[in-house]
Amino acid sequence: MARASAGARLHFGFCNLSLSHERLYGALGVGLDSPRVVVDAEPAPAVRVAVEQAAGTPSESGDSSPSVRDDVRGYATAAVDLLGVDGARVTVRESLPRHAGLGSGTQLAAATLAAVAAAYDLPARVRERAPALGRGGRSGVGVATFEDGGFVLDAGHPTARFTTDRPANGEWTVPPVSARHAVPDDWRFLLVAPEAAAGRNGAVEDDAMRTAVERAEPGLADRIAGIVTRRALPAVASGNAEAFGAAVAEIGRLNGAWYADEQGGVYRPPVGEVVDSLSGAASVFGAGQSSWGPTVYGVTDAARADAARDAGRRALDAAGVGGEVSVVRATDEGARVDESAGE
Repeated sequence: MARASAGARLHFGFCNLSLSHERLYGALGVGLDSPRVVVDAEPAPAVRVAVEQAAGTPSESGDSSPSVRDDVRGYATAAVDLLGVDGARVTVRESLPRHAGLGSGTQLAAATLAAVAAAYDLPARVRERAPALGRGGRSGVGVATFEDGGFVLDAGHPTARFTTDRPANGEWTVPPVSARHAVPDDWRFLLVAPEAAAGRNGAVEDDAMRTAVERAEPGLADRIAGIVTRRALPAVASGNAEAFGAAVAEIGRLNGAWYADEQGGVYRPPVGEVVDSLSGAASVFGAGQSSWGPTVYGVTDAARADAARDAGRRALDAAGVGGEVSVVRATDEGARVDESAGE
């Protein structure tokens, strides 16, 4: 039996959504050590899938478990086809909250492929095969953090190739990594998960992105480019958490201007109230919405972790919603693949 385990990722936003520029998208994000997706696989004559109950996720009889099972069955079926093997028995030991802004789809797809490949002692070639699994069609952050962790800026896609509709699955390449930096050991990331509907996904997400790209004001991309090159990249390279938090929060706010008509504001409700509250906390250097949310991130450090956690709880109270709060480390390593997990 083989096991693949990968951490979640945060998505701070895109560099460009305007068709007026040569490169479309270009995402920024960071790999997290937790929460994690854990997938076991072993050779079998056909595809068999099971989903176990994991801490912090619904039980197998809960509302989301059938969707996780359906997703992993699709990824496992695609994996055995790509690898040229008969089948696999795949068990999801832990899963990320689905459509919460933590990269659950890409991490589950990549972990499934990696586990099945390891079970047969074959190379996974995740970056090459991710498009056939429907991943990496816009952001390359999930694949890049699965490979190597860290802070990642990807190069985006050629605008002439993608326009408002991405090509069919398998007919794109995952955006290459333009810059990657290790995240300093003392940095921490506050995660605030309000009780709210799942973020946009599937056809609804595609429609929203198409509309946003068609309407995107090109000047925002120029402003974001300046923040990326003059603030975010120097901050992570020099280990300045305060400057980094302020930079990615501003990038997220500018991204929200592109999505305002689609999500009901710069941040989707109730994220805006949570972000506003965190922005006034001395222990949080910058806050924003990860991807379509509802997860809210805050940048902090080890010395302020407890205070940041308290600020997260106060932010939920101020927004009048329940939810979960945690403080996690980044990871500067990619997914862990163990080819002898059952021994």
